[in-house]
Amino acid sequence: MLATLILWGHALAALLFGALGLWALRSDGLAMPRMPLAAALGVTALWALAVAGIGEADLVTQLAAATRNLAWFGFMVALTRSGAIERPPAAIGTVFGVVAMVIVMAMSLDVLTSASPGLPRAVLDAALLLKLLAAVAALLLVQGLHSALAPRQRHAVRPVILALGALWLVDVNLFSVAWLVEGWPLQLVAVRGLALVCIAAAIAAGLQHRAARPVEMSRTVIYQTLALIGVGVYVALLAAATSALAAIGGANARLLQTAFVFGSTAAILALISSSWLRAWIKVKLAKHFFRHRYDYRAEWMRFTETLGDPAGAAPLDERIIKALADLTDSPAGVLLLPQGAAMVVGAGWNVARADLPAAYGESWQTDRIDPAHIVELDTGEGADTAPPSIRAWDQAWVVVPLPHQQRLAGVIVLARPPVPRALDWEDFDLLRAAGRQVASHIAEERAQEALAEAARFDEFNRRFAFILHDIKNLVSQLTLVARNAERHADNPEFRADMVATLQDSAGRMNDLLARLSQHHRARTDPPVAMPLAPLLRRIARSREATHPVEVVSKGDPLAIADPARLETLLGHLVQNAIDASAPDARVTLALAELGDAVAIDVIDRGCGMSPAFVREKLFRPFVSSKPGGFGIGAFEARKLAEEMGGRLDVSSAEGRGSRFRVTLRAARADATVFGNAA
Repeated sequence: MLATLILWGHALAALLFGALGLWALRSDGLAMPRMPLAAALGVTALWALAVAGIGEADLVTQLAAATRNLAWFGFMVALTRSGAIERPPAAIGTVFGVVAMVIVMAMSLDVLTSASPGLPRAVLDAALLLKLLAAVAALLLVQGLHSALAPRQRHAVRPVILALGALWLVDVNLFSVAWLVEGWPLQLVAVRGLALVCIAAAIAAGLQHRAARPVEMSRTVIYQTLALIGVGVYVALLAAATSALAAIGGANARLLQTAFVFGSTAAILALISSSWLRAWIKVKLAKHFFRHRYDYRAEWMRFTETLGDPAGAAPLDERIIKALADLTDSPAGVLLLPQGAAMVVGAGWNVARADLPAAYGESWQTDRIDPAHIVELDTGEGADTAPPSIRAWDQAWVVVPLPHQQRLAGVIVLARPPVPRALDWEDFDLLRAAGRQVASHIAEERAQEALAEAARFDEFNRRFAFILHDIKNLVSQLTLVARNAERHADNPEFRADMVATLQDSAGRMNDLLARLSQHHRARTDPPVAMPLAPLLRRIARSREATHPVEVVSKGDPLAIADPARLETLLGHLVQNAIDASAPDARVTLALAELGDAVAIDVIDRGCGMSPAFVREKLFRPFVSSKPGGFGIGAFEARKLAEEMGGRLDVSSAEGRGSRFRVTLRAARADATVFGNAA
């Protein structure tokens, strides 16, 4: 199986590299030297064909591998002289010459071992170490060329340079494992064939480059590649060190090797876990490998993800500080928010209150803060505007204003990162843009809080308006009771009705107070089947002491309704009818079945309303035709009817009175659409 994979993988790679060599030879206008590239591709194709045809251990294959490396070195030298490399590393020719000599030495040892099979194992190991050293040196040369690419040819040349790096990275891994296991790893040789196919595809991408679609390598891929190179170098050094210990350790060689492996591994893990070292490596890589300090797409995605993560336990103010601090690797930060004409500390991230005692009690005058100016407290202009407590905080590094629509939404003070550095134009631009985004989040949260508070006030005002209307009705009812008491106080029946009215009014006032409480919630019970005639008679009796009210019922129908809501609704309509009628004019409550519905009519013979008033103003809140009226009764009555699945209609004529009809579903019917009532 492995032999088949090695054969077909390297054969396919030989075919692809050969085709690319012919393509490069016949193409005009390449951004790279055409002849050296075609020669290197052709030699690589011959080497891959030798691996597939005669095997890895054959001398011809080993000579072809060395020739392949020398051909690619020649291409890289030609590339430095063609103008594709903007700033060639110093003494680049000497370095190429030294590495080429190492390759020739390894090739000589291969010839020697092939001619004399009985040579000691140390000769084979020396040849392998020289090949490993040449591969590592080639990787370093590739890195130098990559960082010095000219901007105008970067997108075309970069895929080929990175493909070369991948080619020698495969060799580093292969030689390192071969050294450790003291044998040739056929599994990795099989994988190398597939890797060569991918490398050929990357070179093809560079050869068919179009300016409108540049090929870019992400920072993540480059970081991972460099990490693999570091692992390969570490493995090679570990192998060399253990071999040296085996040669000089004698009887204690195994103990020394074990101690060295564990000690070096522990040291590497300790270094990797250091936040200072990771920050230092990140700064150096960004400085020497990339044109820009930041990968703006990745940074902005992380920034927005931190801001919009409501699932976390941290509140928004702390997430804002963390999102901004992550951009500059700051370990902590403090958010100051405006309070009047001063700035006071609003939140902290990774900052204990005891570590910044003065800043939590000292204010910062907003007129001393420039919303467009980021202050670097160590060396920046305007550092003297910060309060002494902020400047005395040993971690304070950068002050980032948060402007929003010509106003200052806050200020964030970031702590100094593990690796101190001066801010440059990229830092200022990124922090300025992030500060505006953070300010918009703060402003949006404050606006949402204001809207929620306004909604609570609106609900309270609406509830209070309804209750005030009910209180007005109760006051009118009690006023009539007091007025009639002067004439009928000696009548026992009147006194009994008066006591019942007072008790009913007191109960309704207690209910109103409960409804006004902020802990009160509107009723959400679904309507139920209920008889209507007893409710109408109870309402009529409650008004009997103040105004004549009669009930006219054809049968005793059941309706789907909420008893409390229906009583409130009819109470509004009856009180409105009494207010619109003369003292001795009777108000009628009529109950009738209308097929699938039940109608309750409240009829008065008072002043009536004009059609325009009914159409445009009757059911609008705070509009009333009565002097001192609140204009709430009809509005709330219609709302209550709709909540029960019913409808409220009205017919009126000026000087003749009005009829309000409440239409509800009959309890025995499932219909939800009711006929119009006259």
